[in-house]
Amino acid sequence: MSPRIDDVMKLCCELSANQQIKTAVKHSGKGAMTAGGLAFAGGLVGGPLGIAVGGAVGGLLGCWMTSGQFKPLPQVIREMTPGQQQKLYEDIMAILGSIDWTDVAQLLAIVMGNAALQQQVTAALLSYIHKELQAEVHYVD
Repeated sequence: MSPRIDDVMKLCCELSANQQIKTAVKHSGKGAMTAGGLAFAGGLVGGPLGIAVGGAVGGLLGCWMTSGQFKPLPQVIREMTPGQQQKLYEDIMAILGSIDWTDVAQLLAIVMGNAALQQQVTAALLSYIHKELQAEVHYVD
């Protein structure tokens, strides 16, 4: 991997770590469908009380089904293929434009020191993760 791509990947990891972003790749939908499906079935069988019971049971089952599926975004970035990293690099470079840096520390200082630039890079990163990896993004408190 070229040093510039590596620098941009480290920048993306740092931004997402600072904001404590986690992702759920292709699994959150299953948990939601389970919870909703059991709430619906409970409503058909038991009326309003059945909805509550079905929703509670479905929510617990959905939680169990998706446990361990949420990963910190820096981990997801590090696990991307070289092709995926190249595409993310191109998306981020469209924002960074002609900014020149000598090492990752300087790149981090430039982006972290400019709130607007930091927000644009973060938005591009999250857009890429959602669009290309079909991942849901969650901020951790």
